[in-house]
Order: sequence, then C-alpha cells, then structure tokens
Amino acid sequence: MDTGDTAWILASSALVLLMTPGLAFFYGGMVRSKTVLNMMMMSFSALAIVPVLWVLYGYSLAFSPGGNQFLGGFKRLGLQNISADTAYGTIPEYVFVGFQLMFAIITLALISGAIADRAKFSAWIVFSV
Repeated sequence: MDTGDTAWILASSALVLLMTPGLAFFYGGMVRSKTVLNMMMMSFSALAIVPVLWVLYGYSLAFSPGGNQFLGGFKRLGLQNISADTAYGTIPEYVFVGFQLMFAIITLALISGAIADRAKFSAWIVFSV
C-alpha cells in the first residue's frame, strides 16, 4: 500500500463529498421559492440514504468478485470479507469503498435535479431506496 495514493484518494473523497451541499444550494437557487427546501432536502437526503445502502449491498453488487460482467457477486454484503489489510491496488480497500461511496452519493443528488419542482419529498425517498 502506498501512503501517497491513500492520502490523495482521501483528499479527493472529501472534495467530492463537499460537492453534495454545493449541488443542494445550486439546485435550491434554480427552483421556485416555495420548493427550495424540498429541493435542497432531496440532495441532503442522499447523504443519509446512500451510505446505508452502499454498505449493505451496493459495494458488493458493484465490486465484489464472483458475479458476471454487469453485476458483482454477494461475497461483500455488509462489507464482509474486507479487513484493514486488504488492498485495492495501492490503497486500503476501506478507502476505496469510501471513495466510491462519495460518487454514489453525488450521483443520487444529481438525479434530483431532473425532477426539480415535480416530485414530493416522500416520493423521492422511495425512489432513492
């Protein structure tokens, strides 16, 4: 494992995480005043929903060995079979999990812009899951 690569990935993860509140304010400024809070909560809810789903099954379906060319296997459900010693290239696998998690969060937040002023927050939560 390389400490420089690990530090770079952690810094990049932090910058991607900061994109989500920025996106919330950006989308909040683009909608009517009566739906600003709804729009911003759609982006911020991604920070609460996606990490839980990512740890439970998202990482396993995306990166676990044993699947096919479209979906991974189920060997990493709940992040099992990952330890502090396992590596993904030159970085610890837990760092890689967090790095990919940040992109999963921002992806869901970006999708919320497509339904600006068109959906209720409760419907968005159901869609998010």
